Amino acid sequence: MEMEFESRYEINRTVEFIISKSFTRIALQFPDELLKESTKVVRALKSKLKEMNSENDREVRFFVMADTTYGSCCVDEVGALHIDSQCVVHYGQTCLSPTSVLPAFFVFGKASIKVSSCVKHLLDHTSKSDKPVMILYGLEYAHVIPSIQEELRLSKPESQLKFSVANVLCSFITPSKDPRESMEHPVPSGEDSLSSSRNYRLGGLTWDLPEGSKIEDYLLFWIGSDNSAFANVVLTFNGCDVVRYDAEEGSLVTEFTQQRRILKRRYYLVEKAKDANIIGILVGTLGVAGYLHMIHHMQALISAAGKKSYILAMGRPNPAKLANFPECDVFIYISCAQTALLDSKEFMAPVITPFEANLAFSRGSEWTGAYLMHFQDVIINSSKPESEAENGSEEEPRFSFFQGGYVEDHNTNDEAENGEEETMALVQAAEKALQLRGKDHNQLAKQTAAKSGPEYFLNRAYRGLEINSDNTTPEPFLVGRSGKASGYKHE
Repeated sequence: MEMEFESRYEINRTVEFIISKSFTRIALQFPDELLKESTKVVRALKSKLKEMNSENDREVRFFVMADTTYGSCCVDEVGALHIDSQCVVHYGQTCLSPTSVLPAFFVFGKASIKVSSCVKHLLDHTSKSDKPVMILYGLEYAHVIPSIQEELRLSKPESQLKFSVANVLCSFITPSKDPRESMEHPVPSGEDSLSSSRNYRLGGLTWDLPEGSKIEDYLLFWIGSDNSAFANVVLTFNGCDVVRYDAEEGSLVTEFTQQRRILKRRYYLVEKAKDANIIGILVGTLGVAGYLHMIHHMQALISAAGKKSYILAMGRPNPAKLANFPECDVFIYISCAQTALLDSKEFMAPVITPFEANLAFSRGSEWTGAYLMHFQDVIINSSKPESEAENGSEEEPRFSFFQGGYVEDHNTNDEAENGEEETMALVQAAEKALQLRGKDHNQLAKQTAAKSGPEYFLNRAYRGLEINSDNTTPEPFLVGRSGKASGYKHE
């Protein structure tokens, strides 16, 4: 039992890593479902450390981190820096996003799976198709991939060229010096999109295709559960045939209508975002390398589109938090690929990804079917907002599906050229707003949508008690109820 526990949490490999790097302060990051095992892991690490490094008298301290600031799949560098940690050991599901400050060591875990059943379902399904097969998997099943390859070799040695297997990107990440160079999912030079690239990286996996091959020609066989990593595969490679082997149920799933429907929902949000005037940029990570560059890119894109943006940092977003910013018509969620798709049906305003923001705020851009999740892809495939900003020519009105006609976007940059004049004009408008009333003493109806936060709040007014202007004589006082709220007297 103890050997199985040490194998599942890779105690020996973790201790060898700590000794080789001479770390003395290590942060252990656990997701919520593995937090109950944290004390056992710490005891096993300390025991193995004394056994393997008995000649070293330096004290090694472990710190367990729980309730991460953002998604549990990302390395929580902010929490680790609070305790002056030298590295982070991350347990459980991960997106393998590059870090900015601290090195990270990953323990994926070892989920159970019946190799013979998986290979049987794979061979039965692929026998009906002549397409080559690319085997993808959740990182928790990486330990059984050599066994699956061996089983395939013994079962059908003549069809080895038909099956390709993705490799794990890495199990150790060093902080990047230049976020632009080491951002997730790099595209080879001279290539514009995933469909033309021969090297792919997604969800911690990497694989190469032969010269002249396209990913659309492959059947993608996913081993694992229906989680965010699998949703990224379905959305990113929406032009491919995808099947999923459920290791827990031991069955094959070929119907993904719900996942395909997500694309329609995302396109709906893109069209809705085009009518937005005030955009909130949600900071969904402080550890993924390149997040700051992506925020600046979104600011430049929004500014070039003539709209107003605000940066908001609030940890994990939820409807209650975002309801505090009613002036924002749409939010852009800057986070890793596995947490970027936020279901915003319960939110007051839609939440979109940076890729969707590029489609919404770049004039003339059209969705070609490709869906990009990673920072580097979004920046490379986006148009240059700086060139649009320099072009002072007025653009033609666009058609809005929600307003049912052509609309003309207002450029807020032109209105904000002179800061002092704008501030004084806002003060004067506020004074008028406090005095200007209709005949019924109600505030006048808002004629146009607000273009900034102050303008939005300027159109809001608290009237307090409703006073009847026709009768100004004082009313006689009335005796109120008495007693407790649970049961007043005379009730």
